Amino acid sequence: MVLGGLQLMVVLDGTVANLALAKVQDDLGLSDAGRNWVVVSYALAFGGLMLLGGRIGDRFGRKRMFVVGVGLFTLSSLLCGLAFDEGTLIAARALQGTGAAIASPTALALVATTFAPGPVRNQAIAIYAAMTGVGSITGLIVGGALTQVSWRWIFLINVPIGIAIVVFAIPALRETAPHKLELDVKGAILATIGCTSLVFGISEGPELGWDSGAVIGSLALGLLLLAAFLFVERTATNPILPFSLFGDRDRVFTFASIFFAGASLFCTTVYVAQFVQNIMGYTPLKAGLAFIPFAVGLGIGSALASKVVVRIEPRWLVLIGGVIMTVGLLYGSTLDGDATYLRDLLLPVVGIGFGVGFAVVPLPLCAVAGVGETEIGPLTAITQVAQTLSGPLALAVIGAMATSKTLSEGGTNGAPSEMNPMQLTALGNGYTFALLGCAVCAAIAGLVALFIRLTPAQVAQAQAATEAAQQHAV
Repeated sequence: MVLGGLQLMVVLDGTVANLALAKVQDDLGLSDAGRNWVVVSYALAFGGLMLLGGRIGDRFGRKRMFVVGVGLFTLSSLLCGLAFDEGTLIAARALQGTGAAIASPTALALVATTFAPGPVRNQAIAIYAAMTGVGSITGLIVGGALTQVSWRWIFLINVPIGIAIVVFAIPALRETAPHKLELDVKGAILATIGCTSLVFGISEGPELGWDSGAVIGSLALGLLLLAAFLFVERTATNPILPFSLFGDRDRVFTFASIFFAGASLFCTTVYVAQFVQNIMGYTPLKAGLAFIPFAVGLGIGSALASKVVVRIEPRWLVLIGGVIMTVGLLYGSTLDGDATYLRDLLLPVVGIGFGVGFAVVPLPLCAVAGVGETEIGPLTAITQVAQTLSGPLALAVIGAMATSKTLSEGGTNGAPSEMNPMQLTALGNGYTFALLGCAVCAAIAGLVALFIRLTPAQVAQAQAATEAAQQHAV
């Protein structure tokens, strides 16, 4: 219960934050870049520190670090709910992502050590995985309802849940023996700060000017830190990113496709949520309900892809999914403030969801095809990191595109509630221009997948190996 509860809380938080952005921006007077940082700061910390978080659990004991991670997530949720300006909210969100990076990978490892091998463990793993789907749907409804009362409640609701998880976890979970291993703290910090610096430079460029010293310095620092990260990873005793895992050509293209598919999905949810609330005038609850067909389409696409992935080459499935996403997003980029949900949005929302589901099922299996059981865990973790980090990096670029479009048409960079009709039109055009960027990411994901030469038999073997790794995990 406690492990599934943590997964549910983390997924809920990611879902409801997108629905609350419009309210947060109005209440705290955030700029467009500041609004994006509310989601970016969480995702950067979560993705950048996830690999280190899992190893911290191995190093100091998984139960102990699970409790620490949940405690940090709970405390930072309280700070998010009490935030009084842009800086305090963004800092608290980064702290929240750090807590999730410690607790989430440790929770999955604890499933394997808490339950005995066989049907009991398999059922526990299935319940844990199901929390992702449950959290996504529930978050759309609960998050919309809470945001309608106050955006602060989407964070404050985590406090009693987090306390309950800690209270029940202490007697329910069994501690694992610590392992003496060297932690690549330097690599994790360099990667996270390097990505953050790049995102800052790109997202602030339209507002501060691309020739601004702060923008140029931030971009240069980000590139320097990422170069240092690559050097550290080549010399580290226990690197968080082993380069040996990238020796396979198919795997490299798989990670690239995962990156762009994740980028498209992340940015699409952000800008569709903004469009329906700020331009179409939807309440947060109505916006959440409007996303449910997307989840339904995703579920249907995933179910169908799971059945045919062992019969059809995975590159064709990813390409088909990418094409469907691209077409839907290109259509979305043509909409304006006169759009209606039933006439203009329902079918594209379902179609994009179906395309996402059809594309994302084969890719994780391609990442672990042809490797031993002991390498499946690290590769799966790197896949999750690629999906998580792709969002904030892409949102920096696509957000800069959207802001530049809005400003070029006479819009302003501020709260929509203070804009006149002409400025709102410019804002809406910026949102739909962002969907064009999302379409480009989806198209790249599909095209890159064409270079994956894995056969259905290899994917079926990877599927069986993944299930075996879960059953024999310790």
